[in-house]
This record gives sequence, structure tokens and C-alpha cells, in this order.
Amino acid sequence: MAVFLVANTLTGAAPGYVVMLVGRFLAGVAAGLAWAILAGYARRIAPAGMEGRAIAVAMTGIPAALSLGVPAGTLIGEQVGWRAAFGAVSLVTLAVIGWISVSVPGVGRPAVEQADTNRSDPAPESAKSPLRQTLAVPGVAPILLTVTTFVLGHTIIYAYIAPYLQHAGLGSATDAVLLAFGVACLVGIWYVGRHVDRRLRTLMVTGALLFTLATAALAVTTTHVVVWVAAVLWGLGWGGAPTLLQTAAGQAGMRRSSAAADTALAALVTLWNAGMAFGGIIGGLLLQNSGVPVVAVSAAALGAVSLLIVTGARHHAFRNAQATP
Repeated sequence: MAVFLVANTLTGAAPGYVVMLVGRFLAGVAAGLAWAILAGYARRIAPAGMEGRAIAVAMTGIPAALSLGVPAGTLIGEQVGWRAAFGAVSLVTLAVIGWISVSVPGVGRPAVEQADTNRSDPAPESAKSPLRQTLAVPGVAPILLTVTTFVLGHTIIYAYIAPYLQHAGLGSATDAVLLAFGVACLVGIWYVGRHVDRRLRTLMVTGALLFTLATAALAVTTTHVVVWVAAVLWGLGWGGAPTLLQTAAGQAGMRRSSAAADTALAALVTLWNAGMAFGGIIGGLLLQNSGVPVVAVSAAALGAVSLLIVTGARHHAFRNAQATP
């Protein structure tokens, strides 16, 4: 949060493009670090059996930022200036740092934990869990592959939703469509938060299916009613994805140890950010060279791949509570 504060303050006070670029780079570093920590932190301070719900609460900020933060920042920028928008974020960050300091508990690790009740030799908590060992834990690799395809598909179309809506004749309604998407995301994450600890697999399959159906609809028609419905279905399917994927990765890693769970979550964050970066690049190339419809087709294809991975990894990944030994 301190790096985030410095980054946004530097951006707001930047005398030129180079300093602003440095500020945005630091903000990306801070965001990546926060993502790597938050899900594991939420798991550790939550009561037993409610880890998924804790992650859902922590991750509510993502759709809230999409549906509320971006329009608020845009409004401040238009009314007062873009520097004031970054200054406002810095002030909020200061308040959050103070809140964290006085209210968020420290979390220690026990010397030994029984990550898997079937293990007769529980691993010391201090032992490191390199990525290669974590990937060997059953279920981790399919979950991380799902992260890659799902985030890539989402970003390919989300980054270029404005050109798509312009192509569909809804350019003037871009803000309203994104608001509908954001509200649907909030509904999705609320529902996932209530049921993730018992119905992880069911919810993940449903989310991937909704995303695939929505993007496929966007690929085959630009009928206005269909576009609005697709935006809502997309939000419902996508809103709970961070919670579901991080909960699944943490659960799979915990079959070995908390260190493995932390490594799996860190790998998830890395792949998530890579998916966002490459999604923007790939989507831009597709838009420039093949046109808007191919962007939606590519997103739908990646959604279908994600759905196939989730449905195929039934034994070790994305398990409902009743499937847990």
C-alpha cells in the first residue's frame, strides 16, 4: 500500500511522461504484490470452513472498482482535472494504510500443520515450496491453466469493448453497458461468496459456461437486446472468477502445505497479470488485422477451452465440499 501511495502521488505530480510512466510501473508492482498476498491473508484470518467466503469478501473490491471506481475517477478528472483524481486516490490510500495498521491482525504460521489428513509425515511450515514442487500437487496445474485461458479470453474482449459496442451501434451506451456488467459482477461475487465453500466446482463450471455463452452471443450477433443480455451474463460469470480460482488454488496447494498454497496463489497472480497483459496485446492485434467479430470469437474460444479444462479436472481441481476426503 505504501508503494501504491508513492506511485499514485508520483503520477499525479508528474512533470512529464517519463515520470508518469515510472509511477504507473510502480503501481503495477504494488498491485501484483497485493494480489499475491490478499487471498492467502484472507484464508489465514478466516474461521475454518469459511476460507472461500473470506476470499470473496476481499475480492469484492475488484468488481466494485470496475463498476464504481472507474466512473468516479473519470468524473473527478472531467470536473477538476486528472491530477486531482490521482490525488484523491492517494488520500484514500493514506486512510486505508491507517485502517490496516490499527485493525488488520498479524498472521503467523504454526511450526507444523496437517495440510492433508492422509499424510503421515506433515511437512514443516518453514520448508520452502518451489514452484516445480507445487505444480506437481494434483489439481494445481489445471487450475493455473484455467486462470491463463479464462483471463486471456476475458481481457481480449473487455479491453476492446468500446470498439465492439461502436461496431454494434451502441457506442453512446458504452458507460451504461459497463455499468450493467459491473453490477452483474457484484451480484456474481455476492452469490459466489455465499456458496463457494460448498459448491466450488458447480460455480466454476457455471461461471465458465456463462462467459462462453455470452461471448459466443457477442460473436454471432450485434442485436442490441442480445448485447445487453450478454453483458449481464458475462458479468455474472466473471464476477466470482477471482474468488473461485484463488480458492481452488489455495485448496489444491493445501494438500501439501500452506507454503505450497502460497506458492500456488503467487503463481496464479503472475499468470493473471500475464493474461491481462497479453490479452490486451492479442486483442489489439486481432482488432487491427481481423476486425471486431474475431475478437469476440477468440474470447468465446478461450472460454470454451476454460470450460473443458474445468469439467475435465474433476478429480483433483475445483472440488465441491462433499468431494473433499
